[in-house]
Amino acid sequence: MCAFLATFLLNLWVKSPKRLQFSLSEQCGGALKALSANRLLFFAVVADEERSVEASYTAKDLAVLEGLEAVRKRPGMYIGSTDSRGLMHCLWEIIDNSVDESLAGHCKKIDINLESDGSIEVHDDGRGIPVDKEPKTGLTGVEVVMTKLHAGGKFGSGSYSASGGLHGVGASVVNALSSRLDVEVDRGGKIHWMSFQRGVAGIFDGDGPKAAFKSQSGLRVIGKVSSKITGTRVKYWPDRQIFMKDAELDIEDIYARARQTSYLVPGLTLVVNDKRSKSIKSETFFHKGGISEYCNFLQPDDPVGDVIRIGGNGEYEETVPVLDDQGHMVSTDVQREMGVDIALKWGNGYETTMRSFVNIIATPKGGTHVQGFERSITKIINDAARSAGILKKNEADVIKDDVLEGLTAVITVRMTEPQFEGQTKEVLGTNAAIKIVGNVVSDGLKAFFNTSKRIDKANGKLVLEKIVNASRTRIATRTHKELQRRKNALESSSLPTKLADCRSEDVNRTELFLVEGESALGTTKAARNSEFQAILPLRGKILNVQKASLSQMLDDKECASIIQVIGAGSGKSFELDEARYGRIIMMSDADVDGSHIRCLLLTLLYRYMRPLIDAGRVFAAIPPLHRIEVMGSGGKKGEFLYTYSDDEMKKVTADLKKQGKRWKEPIQRYKGLGEMDADQLRETTMDPDHRTLRRVTIKDAQAAEQMFELLMGNEVGPRKDFISTADIDRDRIDA
Repeated sequence: MCAFLATFLLNLWVKSPKRLQFSLSEQCGGALKALSANRLLFFAVVADEERSVEASYTAKDLAVLEGLEAVRKRPGMYIGSTDSRGLMHCLWEIIDNSVDESLAGHCKKIDINLESDGSIEVHDDGRGIPVDKEPKTGLTGVEVVMTKLHAGGKFGSGSYSASGGLHGVGASVVNALSSRLDVEVDRGGKIHWMSFQRGVAGIFDGDGPKAAFKSQSGLRVIGKVSSKITGTRVKYWPDRQIFMKDAELDIEDIYARARQTSYLVPGLTLVVNDKRSKSIKSETFFHKGGISEYCNFLQPDDPVGDVIRIGGNGEYEETVPVLDDQGHMVSTDVQREMGVDIALKWGNGYETTMRSFVNIIATPKGGTHVQGFERSITKIINDAARSAGILKKNEADVIKDDVLEGLTAVITVRMTEPQFEGQTKEVLGTNAAIKIVGNVVSDGLKAFFNTSKRIDKANGKLVLEKIVNASRTRIATRTHKELQRRKNALESSSLPTKLADCRSEDVNRTELFLVEGESALGTTKAARNSEFQAILPLRGKILNVQKASLSQMLDDKECASIIQVIGAGSGKSFELDEARYGRIIMMSDADVDGSHIRCLLLTLLYRYMRPLIDAGRVFAAIPPLHRIEVMGSGGKKGEFLYTYSDDEMKKVTADLKKQGKRWKEPIQRYKGLGEMDADQLRETTMDPDHRTLRRVTIKDAQAAEQMFELLMGNEVGPRKDFISTADIDRDRIDA
């Protein structure tokens, strides 16, 4: 019985997915021992087999993606993302192939058409994609370029001395991610045509991507053309199975890219036609000035000196695979040449505007060419500043941040087969660029600062003075910050004596009022809530920092006191988290002078403490201009009405007249904040429960920079023209 029971339990254990835990009595022990060893061995083997089935991973589980399948499975690896940015990247890939033809001297015009059916067409007048058969694959050049990832005319064949990358990589990726792509090539007096569906060659029975499709390889001749006419037309429909529903092309980004290319390739014409709506928009881009003109276009602020142009060449050795006569890829050491062309220009601002390119392909994330530029320029500037006596012996060297402050630079390199970090081509990875660009920058700047030409010498002095002043300002503001930090009561004594500080240190609550006129201190101090509201009175109109230099701004008592009280530094060293107050509120009189003072304060905050504005922490108070005392009826006490402009006052009095109400004459007009008593000021301007504040914001930084320079800069003529001709709603001037 015991033997039978043991055998039954073992059979149950074998068949069950889970092991049974049991114990047999001592009486069954002998029977269990009597089971054959083979039976126990069978049990162990079956259990192991069950575990192997559950965790099986064999060669048959591996997926082999052939052709362009990998692109469709993982599109982000090739175009970065499947949103609008990836959609734009596909367009750049096609355009860049056309631009490469222009760099080789074979293309003068590129047309970019955005069609109403969602397709995009790029047409160039270059040589056209080769239409003869490639010997290794037996396919035509068009089909090879459009269907093979690593195929094209830039792998050491000598067809292109400089290109944006490896020709065919980008085109084949775009083909894979398109529901339909048509290619037309004008070459040899014939028009060659071929279509693809999601990377597969074939024929569509109609227009658009929804037409019936039959896969078929081969290039077809569909017409004749003059033998003098050559070029390529690529028209594609992005595959909405791949891209997000809300992904769309940004016309402004296309304009910017076309404009940028026209600067980088002088003599090339780019035409952008937006046919997506009933009203067709067309823009043409053509520039002869090159990157010097581009540098002037990019600069957002008032210039310091003229454009500095640096150029040169360098050689390096690189091991690359090269096709031999038999069609095999052989690793070969080749001698390369790299051309460097750089345009520099400094301005009075603090932002660094840098654009870098490799064979006109933008590298927004920099790379080795930018590293070489930044490493070299700081050392040369220090040497030149000390040689000229602008940087004193006892002063510390300028740092990279000082040199880059206010700098607008366009850095371009031209080379054969650039090595990018990823297919998106955002970072150059060729290590030789660090040394070559560094040497070109070093030699070029040394020659510029040591020149005997009068104009260049004066320009160089202005640049060096600007950079050294930036260094001095950085050191001075750091010292200021150390004094400004309010960690205890003793430290607060270093703040200006006229500051009426608040008790709270909670940045989420505290407010700093910059008040026009020291005479208004008494009233505003009595009207405020001393728990969280601080008052800093200002004497008269502060310095116009748009016209003044850095040293003049720091020497100005009112500007220095504002920077000191806010406590976050200024310029490049400004740190938003260090600001002592959550809101900065400009409070001035409700007249023309008050508007002028607000404009001067705003110029200071924008120029030296812009993160405050970007964070939405700068406000303008709205004090009333009139107080109307309405007379009550029957001995009752009347009410007070406040108006904020002459037009509003006229409207209010007209409404009161219609209602049969009278008011005390003359109507009180506030000439300034000092004429208001504390209760009136608190009720109308300072009490968070009743006041109205205007938040200062900036939507377009570049446009704001240009407007500040126009209205507050040194040039009188443009400002006069603007005031006399501009179509301005006067009611919104101070809005």
